[in-house]
Amino acid sequence: MNNQQLQDRKTNVIARGQGNMYPVYVERGEGSEIWDVEGKRYIDFGTGIAVCNTGHSHPKVVDAAKAQLDKFSHTCVMVNPYEVAVELAEKLTAAAPGDSEKKAIFVSTGAEAVENCVKIARAHTGRRGVIAFNGGFHGRTNLTMALTGKILPYKNLFGPFPGDIFHAPFPIAMHDISVKQSLKAVENLFKVDIAPTDVAAIIVEPVQGEGGFYAAPPEFLQALRKLCDEHGIMLIADEIQTGFGRTGKMFSFEHAGVEADLMTMAKGIAGGFPIAAVVGKSEVMDAPLPGGLGGTYGGSPVACAAALAVLDIIEEENLIERSNQIGALFNERLSALQAKYPQLISDVRNQGSMIAMELMKDGDVEQPNTELTGAIIAKAAEHGLVLLACGFYGNVIRFLPALTMTDKIANEGLDAFTTLFESLVD
Repeated sequence: MNNQQLQDRKTNVIARGQGNMYPVYVERGEGSEIWDVEGKRYIDFGTGIAVCNTGHSHPKVVDAAKAQLDKFSHTCVMVNPYEVAVELAEKLTAAAPGDSEKKAIFVSTGAEAVENCVKIARAHTGRRGVIAFNGGFHGRTNLTMALTGKILPYKNLFGPFPGDIFHAPFPIAMHDISVKQSLKAVENLFKVDIAPTDVAAIIVEPVQGEGGFYAAPPEFLQALRKLCDEHGIMLIADEIQTGFGRTGKMFSFEHAGVEADLMTMAKGIAGGFPIAAVVGKSEVMDAPLPGGLGGTYGGSPVACAAALAVLDIIEEENLIERSNQIGALFNERLSALQAKYPQLISDVRNQGSMIAMELMKDGDVEQPNTELTGAIIAKAAEHGLVLLACGFYGNVIRFLPALTMTDKIANEGLDAFTTLFESLVD
């Protein structure tokens, strides 16, 4: 069975809304490489959208999952709990930024984690409103689509959305949105749309994921913390894409020295097994009554075992330090490409191994080069690469290499990317 045959079968039975970027069907993966059903090798610069931070099929993750399967696969943590869930909660609450005592809950997806943050914040404050930011991405459920600050493709055709959700600009210096302007817009919401005493939470990605890999300046997150403290608002850190060493810290909020009231964890948590968590200050987390939080599959024992292995790997293999090394390598190589094509590449940026290259037309940052970005993604597989795009205008190439990637494979992949880029612009 080849890729095209599988794509034809998929088209017949899976709804078009759940599309796939590449007609490339994976047979196996190892570390930073995957092989398709036709035997072709690819260097993976996407890691399943920042999920396989420890690489594909890390032996310790595989062994942990197999060992748990030999015991049992499911009992529901709300019916008959198990030690691996308790141990994982202990480790996640210890790893979360800040000195406050913390508690955790487990769910299955990042969107569920976001929804539960809102539920907990509303239960704790007795308030209704939630403020999010333009360009932010928080999930595909009805509530999380309302929080997401981008219409296409996430919100189009799917309304109406829940009320009491408000948006403000996210600070992006290169697009002339300052920290002061963003904070002023939040304050303006308090004058125009909702009183601060009626706001339950402000949710923010410390580095916008789908929005373009723009990092929130530390002073912005610090100002949000001060604003929330002033008005009794819960600050929610959406660390779904930024967690578990991705940004050169265990969690990105650490770069600003800020402790959130609630935070989401998912993606890189378990090496590919579906699990997500909310971790927050104990007094906040305990606001919902017993039975108010949970889900049948939340805290899967197999996923918990895999997540414990991931945490061990991050420590044993110094992957947080490695994340910064990989980010520096990518930045150096991509900046050299920018120097060669200054009219096309407006910016190269990274926080750890969350790396982006933004494309423009004719040297004008306000003319996003969506066409070139799309062409690069479309041709990536031909060059043995898995690449992802993002950005408010779809003009950003994002790189999310495994934190276990070697310099040799990174440079091989970047050589292939350079060849691909130059084949489209020269």
